Amino acid sequence: MFFNASPEIFRKAEYLRNNMTEAEKLLWNRLRKTQLGVRFKAQQPVNQFIVDFYCHKAKLAIEVDGDNHKYNQEYDQGREAEIKKFEVKIIRFTNKEIFEDLNNVIEKIRLNI
Repeated sequence: MFFNASPEIFRKAEYLRNNMTEAEKLLWNRLRKTQLGVRFKAQQPVNQFIVDFYCHKAKLAIEVDGDNHKYNQEYDQGREAEIKKFEVKIIRFTNKEIFEDLNNVIEKIRLNI
């Protein structure tokens, strides 16, 4: 499930779980405790990367993109390509989508499970 993640990546994932952004916290409140019928984990290691949320049963990763992601698109594309090598599907949402239309975000996640 962790796809060869190193101990350092696990430590970083723990730090990120304890320091989620406001958008991540809002989404996590709707994903946690199998509210969508499957279990999600927050800040899940996938090889040398960490995805914001991951459902092992659906092999689905959810990424929450803040403002900094518009400047890191090339990095994000390379990172996504590496994660997809593990047959993990990735869907992305912006902070704005989560803050302004959380119900639509949840529906899109349901459709991908």
